Amino acid sequence: MIEGKQVVAGEAILSGLTTDRDGTERGRAEGVDEMLEALVREHSRLVYRIAYAVLRCHHDAEDATQETFMRVLRYSSKLAGVENPKTWLARIAWRVAVDRSKRHARSQELSLDDSEGPEMAIASSDPSADETIHGARLSATLEKLITALPTKLREPLVLSTIEEMTPREVAATLGINEAAARSRIFRARQTLKEKLAQRWANK
Repeated sequence: MIEGKQVVAGEAILSGLTTDRDGTERGRAEGVDEMLEALVREHSRLVYRIAYAVLRCHHDAEDATQETFMRVLRYSSKLAGVENPKTWLARIAWRVAVDRSKRHARSQELSLDDSEGPEMAIASSDPSADETIHGARLSATLEKLITALPTKLREPLVLSTIEEMTPREVAATLGINEAAARSRIFRARQTLKEKLAQRWANK
């Protein structure tokens, strides 16, 4: 589970705030540094989870997290004008992760195809744990169904489940209006319900 995964990229960025700057950059206002540090400390987990939701690989997600904050550092002069730092950061994280997934599309597909194997192997090691087996199967089934959704439905659904992002935040992250975000999230959930019902009816 990614909940227990320690994200070290945030601390790496914090240590880099001073070491990666030249003489001119070190002269920037301390307020900007404080805003950067606050973003890293408060939203490292959010950025990591967004990256993992797209990339499905811990190592790639950590790299994407670090790249996201590097971009934030590069454009730190814009921070003062950002109304919603969380949404702004989520948008950057999403774009970074999507760009990486396109570059590593083949490896991403392999990791998704193999996702059921480890879960089922762990579950089947204890044949008396019926609930664990059922939970693993349901999780694997849901992941496959979500992956199979059209992109315009999958993306808002994934974002809405990360840190319980609101439809407004999802809309801002994906660059669509709030009504469209709400509609797509609803349609994605309805599609999943229908697909799950069909699967269980055929059991």
